[in-house]
Amino acid sequence: MDTIRELLGNHHRECDEFFAAIEQAIGAGDWAGASACFAQFEKAMQQHFDVEESILFPAFEARTGMTMGPTAVMRSEHAQIRELMSAAAESIAAHDAEEYDGYAETMHIMTQQHNMKEENVLYPMCDQHLSAEASALIGRMRDGISG
Repeated sequence: MDTIRELLGNHHRECDEFFAAIEQAIGAGDWAGASACFAQFEKAMQQHFDVEESILFPAFEARTGMTMGPTAVMRSEHAQIRELMSAAAESIAAHDAEEYDGYAETMHIMTQQHNMKEENVLYPMCDQHLSAEASALIGRMRDGISG
């Protein structure tokens, strides 16, 4: 059985692979491919955020009583990343590589910092505090990110 950290950390890397494919398509001037890759990336990211916000974070908050701690920070960062994804999608639709590059660079830096906080701080805390219900939570999260 995976841990919360393993499951969601591996999903971070899947999202990173979709992100890299967007860059490759734009670099090749393949805007249709970039758009298709971006749709995969955005879907995976939204699924990831959704399982954290609807399954993991509420369980963690209920168990620990920490509602203004790491989960509040992660929710705020999710909102910022969602805004960047929206702007990046518009730049792809406009076939504007320079504008996309600006949004992509910011999104990449923010996402990598965000992932490190989750993988090195929040997920280990979740694995520790949610060990009793981890199997059920992991199953629900796996279903949420595999669709």
